[in-house]
Amino acid sequence: MKEKKHYYSFYVLCTLFILSLLTSSQNHSNKPIKQGQQYKDGNLFLPLNVSYPQLTIPVNISNYITQIAKIKSSSPSLYRKNEHIYKAIDDWINRSLRTDEFNKVGLNSYEMSGQDGYGNVHLTGYYTPIIKARHQATAEFKYPIYKMPNNIEEPLPNREQIYNGTLEDKGLEIAYSNSLMDNFIMEVQGSAYIDFEDDSPLVFFCYGGKNGHSYSSIGRLLVEQGEIEKEKISIQAIKDWAKNKSEKELKELLIQNPSFVFFKPQYNAEVRGAAEVPLVANASIASDKSIVPIGSVVLVDVPLLDNDGQYRGRRENRLMVALDVGGAIKGQHFDLYLGVGDEPGKLAGYYNHYGRAWVIKP
Repeated sequence: MKEKKHYYSFYVLCTLFILSLLTSSQNHSNKPIKQGQQYKDGNLFLPLNVSYPQLTIPVNISNYITQIAKIKSSSPSLYRKNEHIYKAIDDWINRSLRTDEFNKVGLNSYEMSGQDGYGNVHLTGYYTPIIKARHQATAEFKYPIYKMPNNIEEPLPNREQIYNGTLEDKGLEIAYSNSLMDNFIMEVQGSAYIDFEDDSPLVFFCYGGKNGHSYSSIGRLLVEQGEIEKEKISIQAIKDWAKNKSEKELKELLIQNPSFVFFKPQYNAEVRGAAEVPLVANASIASDKSIVPIGSVVLVDVPLLDNDGQYRGRRENRLMVALDVGGAIKGQHFDLYLGVGDEPGKLAGYYNHYGRAWVIKP
């Protein structure tokens, strides 16, 4: 009888084990992978899981080195704060060590949990647009770009009030574009180069402040309204949606985001993020600084997109520095800085994908 009991218990345990394998396999197969999601490590139980990633060497070492040099020259205090990490990574690079050998230079790598607990960090892209504009309003160039008000009582007007002209004739207009959507995308990106098309150099319009009203995602609203599928939402999808819409229709959408961004012209200036450090394409990110502080170095496993914005399984690893923030960048989410102009803009417009990320720490 005792033998039968043991046999029965063993049989039950085996059955449960097989069922659990079948269930986990079934659950795994139902998880989305079209946006680059991976589930190699199973469910991560901690917000940051200590691990040593078995990955290929980053492809952007020269860009990363340039980015660190710009930190050192533009923000000595930020450089000093993270100097021990930057120097240890320099040693790691010079010794041609693998990504599972950060410990040999006194560093650890902490894997981020991602939005789903499986390590899938949300990755979007941003860039610096080049926007055509005029110094004075014309019939075509009629959409004002404003500098930050400094003589207006709080609270500042919301987007709808601004679109209705509450800031007109107050000397706050610093340019006029021919596209309401271009102005909005400039706000989302946080800066732009302005081309006045008068043979003068491009002028960098950097972030100059905002009105203090809450931020609402236009992408989320379009998904909720059934205008764009959730899996396909991106800046490019929003731009495509806007192409055939009237000014009235665009305003009706955009005023649902009461937040509004103001700008400040800078001449002969490089693109800078919140850290006031020039940004190097493919070597810097915007992050939620409560999770990944400004100046942190992150190893990011980035899914690569084809020219049509499709992910077809190719990936690469990049060493990147957190040097910017954004109203929509919260939690397990990075915004990859991709550069200046139309090509980076097109790529940034497609990015709404997932990759794994390791924060490099002492």
